[in-house]
Amino acid sequence: MKRWDQRPFEIKNLFNPAFCGVILYRAMQGYEEVNSEGMPFSIALLILPLCLHKDSREIIASNPRRYLLKTIDQHPQILINFAQRARDLMPYALEAFGLLMERGCFKVSTSGCLQTVPRKVRKTISGSPETISCQRVARLVGKEFAHISDRATIYTTFGVRP
Repeated sequence: MKRWDQRPFEIKNLFNPAFCGVILYRAMQGYEEVNSEGMPFSIALLILPLCLHKDSREIIASNPRRYLLKTIDQHPQILINFAQRARDLMPYALEAFGLLMERGCFKVSTSGCLQTVPRKVRKTISGSPETISCQRVARLVGKEFAHISDRATIYTTFGVRP
Protein backbone atom coordinates (compact mmCIF):
# COMPACT_ATOMS: atom_id res chain seq x y z
CA MET A 1 0.00 0.00 0.00
CA LYS A 2 1.27 3.43 -0.92
CA ARG A 3 1.92 6.11 1.66
CA TRP A 4 -0.99 8.52 2.14
CA ASP A 5 0.71 11.42 0.37
CA GLN A 6 1.47 9.23 -2.67
CA ARG A 7 -2.08 8.01 -3.24
CA PRO A 8 -4.22 9.43 -6.05
CA PHE A 9 -6.86 11.95 -5.03
CA GLU A 10 -9.73 9.57 -5.90
CA ILE A 11 -8.28 6.78 -3.76
CA LYS A 12 -7.82 9.16 -0.83
CA ASN A 13 -11.48 10.17 -1.01
CA LEU A 14 -13.12 6.82 -1.68
CA PHE A 15 -10.98 4.69 0.61
CA ASN A 16 -10.49 7.24 3.37
CA PRO A 17 -9.80 5.23 6.56
CA ALA A 18 -12.33 7.27 8.55
CA PHE A 19 -15.09 6.67 5.99
CA CYS A 20 -14.28 2.98 5.65
CA GLY A 21 -14.13 2.78 9.44
CA VAL A 22 -17.62 4.25 9.78
CA ILE A 23 -18.94 1.68 7.30
CA LEU A 24 -17.31 -1.15 9.26
CA TYR A 25 -18.60 0.28 12.54
CA ARG A 26 -22.18 0.44 11.18
CA ALA A 27 -21.91 -3.18 10.06
CA MET A 28 -20.68 -4.22 13.51
CA GLN A 29 -23.60 -2.34 15.09
CA GLY A 30 -26.04 -4.13 12.79
CA TYR A 31 -24.47 -7.46 13.67
CA GLU A 32 -24.78 -6.70 17.39
CA GLU A 33 -28.50 -5.96 17.00
CA VAL A 34 -28.93 -9.68 16.32
CA ASN A 35 -25.93 -11.22 18.09
CA SER A 36 -24.49 -9.31 21.04
CA GLU A 37 -21.28 -11.40 21.02
CA GLY A 38 -19.95 -9.30 18.14
CA MET A 39 -18.89 -9.81 14.55
CA PRO A 40 -16.14 -12.30 13.70
CA PHE A 41 -13.16 -10.53 12.14
CA SER A 42 -13.09 -12.85 9.14
CA ILE A 43 -16.52 -11.80 7.88
CA ALA A 44 -15.91 -8.13 8.66
CA LEU A 45 -13.50 -8.15 5.71
CA LEU A 46 -16.46 -8.76 3.37
CA ILE A 47 -18.29 -5.57 4.35
CA LEU A 48 -16.40 -3.04 2.22
CA PRO A 49 -16.64 -5.02 -1.06
CA LEU A 50 -20.42 -5.19 -0.62
CA CYS A 51 -21.03 -1.65 0.56
CA LEU A 52 -18.62 0.33 -1.60
CA HIS A 53 -19.49 -1.44 -4.85
CA LYS A 54 -22.38 0.64 -6.19
CA ASP A 55 -24.22 -2.14 -8.06
CA SER A 56 -24.10 -4.51 -5.08
CA ARG A 57 -25.12 -1.76 -2.67
CA GLU A 58 -28.11 -0.75 -4.79
CA ILE A 59 -29.34 -4.33 -5.11
CA ILE A 60 -29.07 -4.91 -1.36
CA ALA A 61 -30.68 -1.54 -0.58
CA SER A 62 -33.59 -2.24 -2.92
CA ASN A 63 -34.39 -5.48 -1.05
CA PRO A 64 -33.98 -4.54 2.64
CA ARG A 65 -36.59 -7.00 3.92
CA ARG A 66 -35.36 -9.94 1.88
CA TYR A 67 -32.77 -12.36 3.21
CA LEU A 68 -29.28 -11.67 1.90
CA LEU A 69 -28.83 -15.23 0.66
CA LYS A 70 -32.05 -14.99 -1.34
CA THR A 71 -31.04 -11.61 -2.74
CA ILE A 72 -27.73 -13.08 -3.91
CA ASP A 73 -29.53 -16.07 -5.41
CA GLN A 74 -31.82 -13.77 -7.39
CA HIS A 75 -29.03 -11.32 -8.32
CA PRO A 76 -25.89 -13.39 -9.02
CA GLN A 77 -24.21 -10.34 -10.59
CA ILE A 78 -23.24 -9.36 -7.03
CA LEU A 79 -20.76 -12.23 -7.11
CA ILE A 80 -18.97 -11.12 -10.28
CA ASN A 81 -15.35 -10.39 -9.28
CA PHE A 82 -16.36 -10.35 -5.60
CA ALA A 83 -13.35 -12.38 -4.45
CA GLN A 84 -10.99 -10.01 -6.26
CA ARG A 85 -12.77 -6.95 -4.80
CA ALA A 86 -12.44 -8.46 -1.33
CA ARG A 87 -8.70 -9.01 -1.86
CA ASP A 88 -8.21 -5.53 -3.28
CA LEU A 89 -10.07 -3.84 -0.42
CA MET A 90 -8.44 -5.80 2.40
CA PRO A 91 -5.60 -3.28 2.95
CA TYR A 92 -8.14 -0.45 3.22
CA ALA A 93 -10.25 -2.47 5.66
CA LEU A 94 -7.19 -3.17 7.80
CA GLU A 95 -6.24 0.51 7.71
CA ALA A 96 -9.79 1.42 8.78
CA PHE A 97 -9.70 -1.15 11.60
CA GLY A 98 -6.41 0.36 12.75
CA LEU A 99 -7.99 3.81 12.94
CA LEU A 100 -11.07 2.47 14.74
CA MET A 101 -8.90 0.60 17.23
CA GLU A 102 -6.67 3.62 17.82
CA ARG A 103 -9.78 5.72 18.54
CA GLY A 104 -11.21 3.07 20.87
CA CYS A 105 -14.32 2.51 18.76
CA PHE A 106 -14.37 -1.26 19.15
CA LYS A 107 -12.88 -3.98 21.28
CA VAL A 108 -12.02 -7.60 20.66
CA SER A 109 -13.88 -10.05 22.87
CA THR A 110 -12.27 -13.11 24.43
CA SER A 111 -13.84 -15.21 21.66
CA GLY A 112 -12.13 -13.02 19.02
CA CYS A 113 -15.22 -11.14 17.89
CA LEU A 114 -15.36 -7.40 17.25
CA GLN A 115 -17.69 -5.44 19.55
CA THR A 116 -18.50 -1.76 19.19
CA VAL A 117 -17.88 0.64 22.06
CA PRO A 118 -20.97 2.82 22.66
CA ARG A 119 -20.90 6.56 22.03
CA LYS A 120 -17.73 6.54 19.94
CA VAL A 121 -19.43 7.11 16.57
CA ARG A 122 -22.53 9.24 16.05
CA LYS A 123 -25.77 7.32 15.91
CA THR A 124 -27.24 9.60 13.28
CA ILE A 125 -26.27 8.78 9.75
CA SER A 126 -25.34 11.89 7.81
CA GLY A 127 -23.46 12.89 4.69
CA SER A 128 -24.12 12.77 0.98
CA PRO A 129 -26.79 10.41 -0.38
CA GLU A 130 -24.02 8.03 -1.48
CA THR A 131 -22.34 7.87 1.95
CA ILE A 132 -25.70 7.49 3.68
CA SER A 133 -26.51 4.60 1.37
CA CYS A 134 -23.16 2.93 2.16
CA GLN A 135 -23.80 3.20 5.90
CA ARG A 136 -27.37 1.90 5.71
CA VAL A 137 -26.39 -1.07 3.58
CA ALA A 138 -23.52 -1.81 5.96
CA ARG A 139 -26.00 -2.05 8.83
CA LEU A 140 -28.26 -4.34 6.77
CA VAL A 141 -25.36 -6.57 5.76
CA GLY A 142 -24.16 -6.76 9.37
CA LYS A 143 -27.61 -7.85 10.52
CA GLU A 144 -27.88 -10.42 7.73
CA PHE A 145 -24.45 -11.86 8.53
CA ALA A 146 -25.60 -12.27 12.13
CA HIS A 147 -28.78 -14.02 11.00
CA ILE A 148 -26.75 -16.42 8.85
CA SER A 149 -24.30 -16.88 11.76
CA ASP A 150 -22.09 -19.37 9.92
CA ARG A 151 -18.84 -18.09 8.49
CA ALA A 152 -18.43 -21.06 6.16
CA THR A 153 -21.85 -20.42 4.62
CA ILE A 154 -21.08 -16.73 4.14
CA TYR A 155 -17.70 -17.39 2.54
CA THR A 156 -19.07 -20.16 0.33
CA THR A 157 -21.98 -17.98 -0.79
CA PHE A 158 -19.62 -15.23 -1.90
CA GLY A 159 -17.12 -17.61 -3.49
CA VAL A 160 -14.27 -16.58 -1.22
CA ARG A 161 -11.79 -18.93 0.42
CA PRO A 162 -10.63 -17.79 3.87
